[in-house]
Order: sequence, then C-alpha cells, then structure tokens
Amino acid sequence: MASILRKAKITPHLSSTRGHNSLGWLDTYHSFSFADWYDPKYTHFGSLRVLNEDRVKPNTGFPTHPHRDFEIFSYILSGELTHRDSMLAKGKEGGQSDKFFRMHRGDVQFTTGGTGIAHSEFNEHNKDTVHFLQIWAIPWKRGLTPRYHTRNFPDQDKREGFVKILSPLKAGEDATAQEEAEAEPVIPNTIPIHADFVMGAGIIAPDGKFEWTVGGGATQTTQRKVYVHVPMLKGGRAKIRLDGREDAELSEGDGAFIEGVQIGDKLVVESIGEAEAEVVVLDTA
Repeated sequence: MASILRKAKITPHLSSTRGHNSLGWLDTYHSFSFADWYDPKYTHFGSLRVLNEDRVKPNTGFPTHPHRDFEIFSYILSGELTHRDSMLAKGKEGGQSDKFFRMHRGDVQFTTGGTGIAHSEFNEHNKDTVHFLQIWAIPWKRGLTPRYHTRNFPDQDKREGFVKILSPLKAGEDATAQEEAEAEPVIPNTIPIHADFVMGAGIIAPDGKFEWTVGGGATQTTQRKVYVHVPMLKGGRAKIRLDGREDAELSEGDGAFIEGVQIGDKLVVESIGEAEAEVVVLDTA
C-alpha cells in the first residue's frame, strides 16, 4: 500500500539502540533515558518520558519505593505482577483493591504519583517470569492527588482493532476535587490520565491491518506525536510496517517516532511477520 501520511516523518528506534540492563532478577530494556542509561536523543517524546520493557524473575521484584509527579502505568504481557501499597501489610489484603492487586495478562495498572506515593511491584509467582511494559508520562501539572486505577483489556477485543486504554481526564487540568475523585475519562471504559495523551493496543494477525486515528478521538491539540512499540513476545516472528513504508518496518523490541501528524490523520499498521504482532500506540501532544 502507498503512504497516506505523506507529510509525516517516521523514525524507527531499533531495539538494538535501546538501553539494556541485566541484574539477574531483572532484565530490562529502556526506549528512553532511564536510571544509569542516558542518551540525549532519547529523553522524552511529547509527554512520553519512559518506556521500559521488563522481565522479572519469580519471587523477586521492586521493593517499596516512592514516586512523585509522574503518571505511571504497567501493561502486563505475560506472567503476574503483584502491586502492594505501603499502607497495607502482606497477608492483610482481603481481596483485590487499590492497595493490593495481583495483575495478569491484559491488566493495566495506573498510578498518579502526584504529591507522593509509595508502592512495591513483585513477582510473587513461584516459577513464572513476568513480562511487562512500564510507561511514564509527564502530567499537565504537578502536585496532583495520588491515585491508582486498574482495568483489564481482553485479547479478544485487541484482535478486532486498536483498543483505547488511556485517555485524558474529562474535567481537564482544572478539575475540582470531586471531578478528580469521579475520575471520568474522555473515552468511556478507559483509564483517565492527567495529560494530553491516549494509549491504544492491538494484536494484529499476519497479513492483517489496523488503523489508528491520530488523537484517538479524545484530544484537542491539533499537532500530535505518536510513538509505536512492538513488544518482544513471539521470538522474533512478529513484524509490522507503518504507513506502507518499507523504511518503517519494525521487528519485536523496535519502536518508531511519528511526527508531523494531526488529529484525524490515519496511521495504517500492517502485520507482515509470521506471527501475530502486539502493537502499543502512545499518542501525545
């Protein structure tokens, strides 16, 4: 197919150019500068600040640690990841809640760090490694009230087209305390984020095509940036092509910066590999 986004600039970010660190219990790849890895070419993209692809071995994880003034979300690809709030002791859970949540494939947990929040993320499974994306966005203002949200987004829906996962808080930057508590997103059945930011995900069968409408139908800023990422799930057998361009073909672990696009533009994503491709789209001002 021919390019639709003729004025758009698409720059692949190959997996080999990501930061990588293996700590024994953690194997992690950084699409943007993080921790001890810094590359001035990869500091942020619009409000997108962090995209880490992590694998955590059984009975290990991130001990209780603080966050402030970032919107942070975990997208579970396989295995299980247990979130514990610092306010709830282990063994006192009494069921899934904001203070305790054992996540599995399809779950997304979202944290507004705001004025300060502390939690742990552990793989408490006895034998299975957990594989997930951790993504951070820069909020539209600092000092927000800390908050958690968790939702499941089934594979069946993602195989039919891009599923919207995050969309801006409907009340906007000047939301009242009540509107913050109500946490209504612009797009129903998504998780609200404090940023001009939309996240989508799809699972595209070989030879299939999905279309992403820039802006996700949820934002007002006309000029947009879109980042696309292909998680490492199929042993290298998944591959996609963006906008019909041969120089915009991505393998597992690769991403791409898409610039020069506007609300309503159509980004066509083709699956050209031997296995279905899971594709994450991060659309930002």
